[in-house]
Amino acid sequence: MLVHEAIGRYLTEHGVRAAFGVVGSGNFHFTQALVAGGARFVAARHEGGAATMADAYARMSGEVAVLSLHQGCGYTNALTGITEAAKSRTPLLVLTAEAGDPASNFFIDQPGLAAGVGAVPLRVGSPGTALRDVARALAICAQQRRTVVLNVPIDVQELELPEQEHGTVPAAIAAPQPAPEPLAEFARLLSEAARPVFIVGRGGRSPGAGEAVRELGNQAGALLATSAVSRGLFNDDPWSIDVSGGFASPLTVELVSQADLVVAFGCALNMWTTRHGALIGADTRVVQVDLDPAAIGRHRGVDLGLWGGIAETARAATALLRSGGAPPRTGYRRPELGDRLRTGLRWNQLPFDDASTEDRIDPRTLSAKLNELLPAERTVSLDSGNFLGYPSMYLDVPDEYGFCFTQAFQSVGLGLASAIGAALARPDRVPVAALGDGGFLMGLSELETAVRLGIPLLVVVYNDAMYGAEVHHFGAGTAGLDNVTFPDGDLAALARGHGCEGLTVRSADDLAAVKDWLSSAPRRPLVLDAKITSDGGAWWLHEAFGH
Repeated sequence: MLVHEAIGRYLTEHGVRAAFGVVGSGNFHFTQALVAGGARFVAARHEGGAATMADAYARMSGEVAVLSLHQGCGYTNALTGITEAAKSRTPLLVLTAEAGDPASNFFIDQPGLAAGVGAVPLRVGSPGTALRDVARALAICAQQRRTVVLNVPIDVQELELPEQEHGTVPAAIAAPQPAPEPLAEFARLLSEAARPVFIVGRGGRSPGAGEAVRELGNQAGALLATSAVSRGLFNDDPWSIDVSGGFASPLTVELVSQADLVVAFGCALNMWTTRHGALIGADTRVVQVDLDPAAIGRHRGVDLGLWGGIAETARAATALLRSGGAPPRTGYRRPELGDRLRTGLRWNQLPFDDASTEDRIDPRTLSAKLNELLPAERTVSLDSGNFLGYPSMYLDVPDEYGFCFTQAFQSVGLGLASAIGAALARPDRVPVAALGDGGFLMGLSELETAVRLGIPLLVVVYNDAMYGAEVHHFGAGTAGLDNVTFPDGDLAALARGHGCEGLTVRSADDLAAVKDWLSSAPRRPLVLDAKITSDGGAWWLHEAFGH
């Protein structure tokens, strides 16, 4: 058996079900080996799109996904998507061919680039180590939730694998247990807190973590919030206060800012989650729990840091609070607050003045109306841009696997490909791609991929004919804004040219066609070219730029 055959067989035998990429001469054979082993291969139109699809698939499925790349230019085309995945600690295995001859046009320092964007660089060194190298890469992805770039040199791919060679999956690494002294201090802080709030980030999406944190919240009387990336994790809990940070509703802002103890579980406590620190009171005690010790205190000082697994730390703290038969604390969970959470927590429950005009729709009206029309079982994927707060807060999601938030690198243009990957991971749900006009046009090549795959994808383009973040940030009258404003094109016609259904939306009445599309058992995307009013700079944008 040749090395490239063995790689594909090993990965599929050990749980890889989906691979994404653009096939070239360098990755042709190991891609075919993955398919022969039973994996689904999704052929994208650009490596950047393939990388983002694979990232979204891994996030929404909880599985390791594979990105298959040609050496050199195929690899560099994918780097933005790889960077997003690496920053988000997505379990993504980048399987890339590698040119070993410095005289080759395709020769570059691929491991150096991987390390530079935060991924783990590895290489298949020889036929004698090939499967062990692959096993190690797969284990790092699955167990440490890291993005790994596994370079497969062209000359090594074509060599015969030794008969005795086999890859043993490295033993699982148990999450660290919190040390006794900081754990005891954590329990003391919880037992003294009158208004505790837990904020759970992407670390809380690991198996068992959400339930363990929920149980600790029940014992401590804590309110349960999430960062944007974990939105939906506590949807069914009556003491959930939804997302903390720039997308938070006024009630959530009030409750977090009045907390006397904030506990971050697998959450970075960066500027987005804390509104540049303004959400956390000056006298509030702050505890941070994380698997990565370097993450503790990175963005702000904390009163107590605990290095440990999220589930392990939450369970241990719950056991300490219950020792001696202590009953659950009331904490922040007062009956009168429960009434407010039921009626005024979500943006959809709050009135607003509709700023729609005769020919443009208010993005809040657009988002709220779509929320009513779409079935509850949906997966919402976002691009980056001035618009993104509207779908983030006005479109409900069923759980943490209903919201694909690829904003760690904050790159415009990833949303459409993200939605395709998320749709393939969760075919049981209606997929929604929320994009700005700039991001839609950047990722346009993958619209053909969605059509070819028969994905019933609703693409909502919040079209203000500009890169709104820059226009609103620098302000009217600034020289150079003509470089970020554009003619108002017919994006619905462009979509129809790619084989989609296309609809121009200027009012809420135009959205009736969405209901008809949903009821038709669609097998191709519907693109809404929604001509939105200008908001003068969305509220989240003011937070992003710190003004």
